[in-house]
Amino acid sequence: MKAVVFSKQGSTEVLQYTDVPKPTLDANEVLVKVEACAVNYLDLHARRNRPEIEAKLSRGDTPHILGSDIAGTIAEIGETVSGTTVGDRVVLAPCIPCGVCSDCYGGAENLCDTQELIGFQTNGGYAEYVKAPAQNAIQIPDALSFVNAAAMPIAYLTAWHMLMIRAKLHPGEDILILGVGGGVGSAGLQIAKLTGARVFATASSDEKLARAREMGADATINYKDIDFSEAVLAATDGRGVDVVLEHVGAATWEQSIASLAKNGRLVSCGVTTGNIGTLNIRKLYQKQLTVMGSALGTVTELRTLVHLAARGQLEPIIDRTLPLHRAGEAHVLLENRQNFGKVVLINA
Repeated sequence: MKAVVFSKQGSTEVLQYTDVPKPTLDANEVLVKVEACAVNYLDLHARRNRPEIEAKLSRGDTPHILGSDIAGTIAEIGETVSGTTVGDRVVLAPCIPCGVCSDCYGGAENLCDTQELIGFQTNGGYAEYVKAPAQNAIQIPDALSFVNAAAMPIAYLTAWHMLMIRAKLHPGEDILILGVGGGVGSAGLQIAKLTGARVFATASSDEKLARAREMGADATINYKDIDFSEAVLAATDGRGVDVVLEHVGAATWEQSIASLAKNGRLVSCGVTTGNIGTLNIRKLYQKQLTVMGSALGTVTELRTLVHLAARGQLEPIIDRTLPLHRAGEAHVLLENRQNFGKVVLINA
């Protein structure tokens, strides 16, 4: 089969479009013919410098195939698999939990300490075929395209868990969404508007902010032109917002905290600009703020998102599709923040 692979970390030049063996199945696995695979920032980090990938390559487990956001059709099933048949249209839940720890038994498999991410610890969807545990295959209706389905697992699942499960966003609340042009940011905007919240959104260009307003953002801020916390406080008469969706990290941390109202909640899922942020503890307790982390979500939550998308209540934002062999170009688009929404690789 054709796949985009790499055997050492580095620039996009390490990515090679070549022939590799088709995966062979264990008894509990399914083989998916990949129709679409979305690109994530984690793919870029894995290709460049993530130590987990370096360790995998160092022990001779090469080449590596990226891609966690996968939609396609079932091509083969393992001998013990039931409830799934060849030809089913599916999207893959990206995390493979252990299934036996207390978190997994409690339905919080995204907290499993030994979980693996498809395309990170395992080979992924930058290929014609990928294998996964049958339990990870979620059937999708004909009303949901493969491209839209592939845009959902990482970005939409992350944003949903952040806003609905962790921050418990309510109708009528104010929320600040950072980096609205990215996958998590644009997903968060849709989910927040579906919830009935008032949305403040930041981005690095006026073009992205115009798109955000078209999607329903109530106020937009170019963070290159102004301290966004000052803009938020001015727009809310000094009150601040109830929730901040934070996925940038060190560069925005202090402004994000400063943007919160009393009893405000900051929920974080990423650190693209660094993982160390400072916090004024006195302001934390005086304003009774809550700071929380969030990581992906559960299979049940992904099923909910598929249902909402199939009914047209959520519509994944697709910046563009590219053929699989142009994966390097997709990485450059994300690196230069030229995308609004998801970039999706397709097997044409």
